[in-house]
Amino acid sequence: MDRLKTNICGIEFKNPIIAASGTFGYGLEFKRFTDIEKIGGISVKGISLHETYGNPMPRLVETYSGLLNAIGLQNVGVEKFIKEKLPALKLLDTRIIVNFWGKTIDEYVEVAKILDSTERVDMLEMNISCPNIKEGGISFSSSPKAVEQVISACKKVISNKPLIVKLSPNVQDIKPFAKACEDNGADAVSAINTLVGMAIDVERMKPVLGNVTGGLSGPAIKPVALRMVKEVFETVKIPVIGIGGIGNWKDAAEFILAGASAVQIGTANFINANVCKETTDGLNEYLERKNIANFKEIVGRAVSC
Repeated sequence: MDRLKTNICGIEFKNPIIAASGTFGYGLEFKRFTDIEKIGGISVKGISLHETYGNPMPRLVETYSGLLNAIGLQNVGVEKFIKEKLPALKLLDTRIIVNFWGKTIDEYVEVAKILDSTERVDMLEMNISCPNIKEGGISFSSSPKAVEQVISACKKVISNKPLIVKLSPNVQDIKPFAKACEDNGADAVSAINTLVGMAIDVERMKPVLGNVTGGLSGPAIKPVALRMVKEVFETVKIPVIGIGGIGNWKDAAEFILAGASAVQIGTANFINANVCKETTDGLNEYLERKNIANFKEIVGRAVSC
């Protein structure tokens, strides 16, 4: 599928379809349900310095056209990930992106340093925007200055891998945050993470989620995500990876036309484990029908004047 081949930050991808962090486990969980090697890459669930057990139950609740999650970034920790999860991931013919986070700048730096020297990790994705933890991510995405501090600190120890920074939509204006990423050495940005929301059980008269609030994802947030991808694309020169409510090739095409150089599919994986492959096939057929040699020809076409 030459029409879908691309290069992001010096890394060759067979196609621009990536399984989003937090919805594809460590990648291996989906191996028996779909052909992972048909998609461009996997962004594994967020990895921290130490093992994390996440938020109290319940952690998930369905909403109209979406899903609220308050998992709390549960993960095995970076050392156990490298020892127990990565060896099997290394065998897959797809790009491996490791999403990572910390509760302090020092933790971000330590995880980044470890991952930067780890073989077969192709790219790093810094999560500064997850809204469902009580310390760490949300504070670092609250101001451009905080973004500058954590990125500049991590870039001092990252020399082997491209760095993607995942942006929060829970801000008044996403553009200064994207510019802060670019100005402080980010190689790409991904947009957007989940929107903060909540649900209430009217019988118990209490919040449904154990954490009270959670991150809203799925089709409900797609129009917001598209608008923000457009704004970021018009603000920075580094690649933009679009995320938010993508469930088929048409959705992916919209994000590309809005300025995305690649897309990540998240919540839709819970509905259809084969959605990434189907989106890849559908996007290729669309490009063939439109007689477009490579999708890069239409990146940002809908918003470029």
